[in-house]
Amino acid sequence: MPRTLPRAFLANLLGNAPDWYKLTIAAFLMANPILFHTVGPFVTGWLLIAEFIFTLAMALSCYPLPAGGLLAMEAVILGLTSPATLSDEAAHNFPVILLLIFMVAGIYFMKDMLQYVFTKILMQVRSKIALSLLFCFAGAFLSAFLDALTVTAVIIAVAYGFYEIYHRHASAGKNRLGDEDGLDEVSRRDLKQFRGFLRNLMMHGAVGTALGGVCTLVGEPQNLLVAQEMGWHFGEFFLRVAPVSMPVLAAGLATTMVVERFALFGYGFKLPTEVRRILAAEDARRDASMTLRYRAGLYVQAATAVYLVIALALHLAEVGVIGLSVIILLTALCGKTEEHQIGQAFTEALPFTALLVVFFAIVAVIHDQHLFAPIIEYVVSLSGKKQTAAYYLANGLLSMISDNVFVATVYITETKAHFVKLFAAMPELGMDGAELLARLTDAKNTRDAVLAAVPQAALPQVTATLAQFDRLAVAINTGTNIPSVATPNGQAAFLFLLTSALAPLIRLSYGEMVKQALPYTITMTLTGLAAVWFFL
Repeated sequence: MPRTLPRAFLANLLGNAPDWYKLTIAAFLMANPILFHTVGPFVTGWLLIAEFIFTLAMALSCYPLPAGGLLAMEAVILGLTSPATLSDEAAHNFPVILLLIFMVAGIYFMKDMLQYVFTKILMQVRSKIALSLLFCFAGAFLSAFLDALTVTAVIIAVAYGFYEIYHRHASAGKNRLGDEDGLDEVSRRDLKQFRGFLRNLMMHGAVGTALGGVCTLVGEPQNLLVAQEMGWHFGEFFLRVAPVSMPVLAAGLATTMVVERFALFGYGFKLPTEVRRILAAEDARRDASMTLRYRAGLYVQAATAVYLVIALALHLAEVGVIGLSVIILLTALCGKTEEHQIGQAFTEALPFTALLVVFFAIVAVIHDQHLFAPIIEYVVSLSGKKQTAAYYLANGLLSMISDNVFVATVYITETKAHFVKLFAAMPELGMDGAELLARLTDAKNTRDAVLAAVPQAALPQVTATLAQFDRLAVAINTGTNIPSVATPNGQAAFLFLLTSALAPLIRLSYGEMVKQALPYTITMTLTGLAAVWFFL
């Protein structure tokens, strides 16, 4: 216990985090103003990104919100960004904020049905390779039509339930989740094995969300952004991206089999026999004691899940609004009418929602200080296949350290401006370059009709330039979706998994996520690059 008031303040700083971590954050906070006035805002901005990534990497020692939030506040105070820019970023991503607040809470009210279904699957599918492929493919298929964060929330709820059942049995209900005190040696060994098993399934499912999310217009937010800028409908988007997305999907599923078969990169953990027995016994107990009221609740949850899939696939409303409707239906029809029952559903998502807004502050620094400008200027200066490949790699690299929606927004905007200049420089075009590109990328127009109005002398050059613009749009979309699986900050779904209540229970740290994502990063990125080079 601290004996003086100053020591009490120091003890309170970042709570139970290690002393070396507290000193490191303090060093960052003291160094940044000095660096800002010596080496300038550009270099300081890049160092700030590295510091924020450090807070994410240490998520198991200290939740990133307090330390990352201090860094973000300092960035605003120093003038690296402004409150107005941060507000703009938050407003631009308001649908994602709504999604986190309401959709994750909606999934909470489905946990009984999800637990029931996935327990049956786990008991029936004994092959770890088959189960891993099932999780990866299910994540891919669902993310092609739903939102990756929603799918990730589902698999987190399932894994959390499995862990809770075994831990409660092993500790006889005496220990809080994550506490191993009092467990015998056999139970500790099984728990360690079970944690590894759940880590594997979580990573397969999370990577699956990236594999499927790249394929369709509704799979990821940046997909919709690119499609709107290019005037592509659902079917056209799928067909244009397919030469890259389909080979990458095959490579991802093949990687799943290889890493499980040969137990590479932290994969290969099997479900312990005793854990399987306990889960099966719990499943049998639930079946035997299931009341009509409980069964009716399961039917309601299943029907609501069908409604959720249809509503998201048809984009009947913003994802967060659909999530709110799920909460209303499930609380009303399943009898969850007390305030504390409803409030529990929001405890998981709100800390991450706050962290995401802090992340938007870092993105605002990138925007205001033009940290990505040198890379963008370089790739725009290239041409042909080299330019397409460079776009794919540059978008992938930047998406590993920043928000992939932000990267896609910057690149598609800058690229469209570049092509406006290219069209404007064409002789005998007969119209303004910006006007022509606006017509060509208007979803209401057919391109053939617009091109028919172009003078014959300029038509070959216009057609070739437009084809390159299409290829670059695909490279932006696939680049921001595929290589970004390398780090948790590359994909919102990965960051959500890292900072979830499940991650510390199964020992899923930032470094562990990077290690287990590495084989997927290598195979998927290289396959995507080859597809961009040969098939676009």
